[in-house]
Amino acid sequence: MAIASINDYRPLAKKRLPKFAFDYLDGGAGTEIGVSRNEQAFEDLMLMPRMLVNVENRDLSTTLFGKKWAMPFATAPIGLGNLMWPRAEETIAKACVEAGIPYTISTPACTSLETIKQIAPNNAWFQLYVGRAEEMVADLVTRAETAGYDTLLVTVDVPIPPRRQRDIRNNFGMPFRWSPGVVWELMKHPLWSIQTLRVGVPRFANMERYSKNTGFMPVARYMSSQVTGRFDWNELKKLRDRWKGKILPKGLLSVEDCVKAKEIGCDGVVVSNHGGRQLGALPPSIDVIGDIRKAVGPEYPLILDSGIRSGEHIVKALASGADFCLIGRAMMYSVAALGLKGPKFTLDMLNTELHQCMGQIGYTDIASLKKAAPIIRKK
Repeated sequence: MAIASINDYRPLAKKRLPKFAFDYLDGGAGTEIGVSRNEQAFEDLMLMPRMLVNVENRDLSTTLFGKKWAMPFATAPIGLGNLMWPRAEETIAKACVEAGIPYTISTPACTSLETIKQIAPNNAWFQLYVGRAEEMVADLVTRAETAGYDTLLVTVDVPIPPRRQRDIRNNFGMPFRWSPGVVWELMKHPLWSIQTLRVGVPRFANMERYSKNTGFMPVARYMSSQVTGRFDWNELKKLRDRWKGKILPKGLLSVEDCVKAKEIGCDGVVVSNHGGRQLGALPPSIDVIGDIRKAVGPEYPLILDSGIRSGEHIVKALASGADFCLIGRAMMYSVAALGLKGPKFTLDMLNTELHQCMGQIGYTDIASLKKAAPIIRKK
């Protein structure tokens, strides 16, 4: 089957992955209405075109935090990325370097933050989960500084674990538990199983040193114990004062919270509902970013995350008030569907879709698109 869109990846990924792995990627919290609502919110937006504009030469580049990026988006942090395919995280990082965009490595990734920084020395961002153990958090921050990271995304929307019904039904959680169903899924998907065994079972490379016992299960158990609701504005301010580079809280949705983040010195905000993976009742990021933009002013960096599945969606996000976007599931669907050739294929496709959409509505660069804000909301 020819791949014409990111949505084409999903059925292929479902065939190639064991059910517990696909459901971990594809699923959301509760009834998963938040996942579908995120995507529908983008579809409900329309773009007002300008015609008779010379659009032969188009430029997708944009500057964020003093760096020029080839396209206005980065990859979102995703835990257990190599569960989708062995070495997925390293491959996506390399593809991002080639494409000229940032790659965000997650705290619960399968590849160490040090390794990713070597692969993408000028393109890597680090996403921090603040756990219960303060010494662990302090060491992760120190490691990121030592490795040379200059942009820190701090996830703030996981004060307690989510309830994902698919994971519960699959008996897939932290710590991971073997079951006859899991064994059967591995047998039904021999290519994934063989490739995974050849490279090695996915592990939490950033967290291993903090667990008293080694191995996937003990580290997973330690990580599960680290979920905490202690992180508050005072703690974020301390982290802001500690970190010398750019820092952005990831997971804010309310105007009040985004204004406060600006007031305490955060360099920007990632407007996100965690892709519908934490709570289904949250509003789509694209629905709230316009009001946030009005409140924080035109110059404050806003990055939009959750629900983006195409270049057209990216254009709609920028026209709605975002400066930059994060793309998560789309990248993982691609590697699950196509293996290690998926990330480059996806970034090339998004580049093409961005160019086509910009040209169709009469804009030749990102700055003019954002200034005109040619967005129409469905009544």
